[in-house]
Amino acid sequence: MSDTAKVTSLEQVVIRFSGDSGDGMQLTGSLFSNLSAIYGNEISTFPDFPAEIRAPQGSLSGVSGYQLHIGSKNIHTPGDLADVLIAMNPAALKVNSCAIKSNAIVIADQDSFDKNHLEKAGFVTEDPFEELQLKGIQLILAPISSMVKDSLAETGMDNKSILRSKNMFALGLLCWLFNADVEQAKHLLENKFKKKPAILQANLKVLQDGFNYGHNTHSSVSTYHIDPTDLPKGTYTDVKGNQATAWGLIAASEKSGLPLFLGSYPITPATEILQELAARKDLGVKTVQAEDEIAGICTAIGASFAGSLAATSTSGPGLALKSEAIGLAVMAELPLVVVNVQRGGPSTGLPTKTEQSDLLQALYGRNGESPCVVLAASTPSNCFDYAFMASKIALEHMTPVILLTDGYLANGSSAWRIPSMDEFPAINPPFVHKEMQPTWTPYLRNDKNAVRYWAFPGMEGFSHRVGGLEKDNQSGCISTVASNHQLMTDLRQAKIDAIADVIPELNVQGNPDADVLVVGWGGTFGHLYTAVQSVNKQGKKLAFAHFNYINPLPKNTEAVLKRYSTIVVCELNSGQFAGYLRSKIEGLHIVSYTKVQGQPFTEAELTEQFLTLLNNDK
Repeated sequence: MSDTAKVTSLEQVVIRFSGDSGDGMQLTGSLFSNLSAIYGNEISTFPDFPAEIRAPQGSLSGVSGYQLHIGSKNIHTPGDLADVLIAMNPAALKVNSCAIKSNAIVIADQDSFDKNHLEKAGFVTEDPFEELQLKGIQLILAPISSMVKDSLAETGMDNKSILRSKNMFALGLLCWLFNADVEQAKHLLENKFKKKPAILQANLKVLQDGFNYGHNTHSSVSTYHIDPTDLPKGTYTDVKGNQATAWGLIAASEKSGLPLFLGSYPITPATEILQELAARKDLGVKTVQAEDEIAGICTAIGASFAGSLAATSTSGPGLALKSEAIGLAVMAELPLVVVNVQRGGPSTGLPTKTEQSDLLQALYGRNGESPCVVLAASTPSNCFDYAFMASKIALEHMTPVILLTDGYLANGSSAWRIPSMDEFPAINPPFVHKEMQPTWTPYLRNDKNAVRYWAFPGMEGFSHRVGGLEKDNQSGCISTVASNHQLMTDLRQAKIDAIADVIPELNVQGNPDADVLVVGWGGTFGHLYTAVQSVNKQGKKLAFAHFNYINPLPKNTEAVLKRYSTIVVCELNSGQFAGYLRSKIEGLHIVSYTKVQGQPFTEAELTEQFLTLLNNDK
């Protein structure tokens, strides 16, 4: 780098990658987030893309985005407004012009800002930057397309294939701008394209050319450096929520000593869980891509009956289809993990957008008195932890467990320290043992927690049947006796209620003198936590409690909530968790703040809402 160039240290930065769905912005963003995680930065990402496989090129509806927040500390959200925007065409600039800071750095492909692309994006002048009144930005207008064509002219690749490497030029520019190790970026590309040597070599060359363009052409421009975070020592990687969920199931399989089976049907945004587990045959994982959602869960129930850690993955419409089979697992009292990656609804709704509107479906969406455990992950990385805990609870309490994530968590990523299996608790299913043979029946229960003992087919002396018809508590035979049905209904509920004794108590953060408690659940954690911190730094008083265990609720929930005069429940639906809390605990003053736009909360809107509430109360 030129001696005249300066390097500016930043505590954090928000970068937004944007272009057509075919411009590879998701890949570019994920590669740079991987680089940041390897370097030791905290990261939070948010991919945002249309549902269409390929919308019309250059159109506003076809813009695909990927936002990345990196920093040295306190990175809990992908950020609100971007410090850097990579805009591969005028449509990307227009869609994201309201999502950048006034002094943002904008890197744009000059070649795409021609009359045709400007018209497609709805511009009426030849200067889109002036038209959008982007006067304070730092613009790097680079002829990316033409430079990529020149770079790969000798490769013999066709023009369409050549232009697919534009995103690597942009990645090289970013490596220059943020002093990232371009050799490490090359290593990531080698892992990504090792089975496609021609594409690998093209991308490596364009990556280096992008880096050199920044280094040589903008040598007087300030570049940036972000110090690594001060986190516990260990091996870190960038992990998406779906990956973490799959790995958590694998870890539970290893810890329990039971084979992992996933019966599933592809559905956005949950499909990656099936794909990730299907690639893990080396770890003994068995997967079935079934013909539909019902077949997927039924294969999993069969695997559970046969003695596996059984799971199924889906999103909201699929959870609806699986409801009868979940009731079968409740009645048969078989362990089952149901992962529901929530998306915008109803029906097919907004399949690539995020929402929290499946909560009541998870709690009550079955016929009869059919209680299920419901958990919710709150960050991409702790999808691992809650997939593990969902498995542990299912296996130890012989019950279906519904794990709620969402599109924001599933597609987003965060830096994750790869744990040692010693850090996780043992998993001890209630297996039958030989001494029980003379008196054992299928619904013989542990007196401590009402959990029935588990026998597999093939265990000598423990042949049995379970099914969807009500069973006699003593013999396990079909029973229509009224008093027995009441007893079995009560026992199934008691078994779920007893789980409150083994889950963590509700933790409260924030100002200990606050009268107002902010409450969230699931994937809203980062935005709520950051907004509460912001309000408290302004001298106000807010406390914060976040729920990962939904049914049963933590044992101290009522005691905690009744300490506060006002409870603000924030969620990405029309108030489902607020209504649930009202139904469980009387006398709470709950204010419901909701959003159903297919997008996560922003720190700014939450901060404004909390300040308004506190000022009005005062």
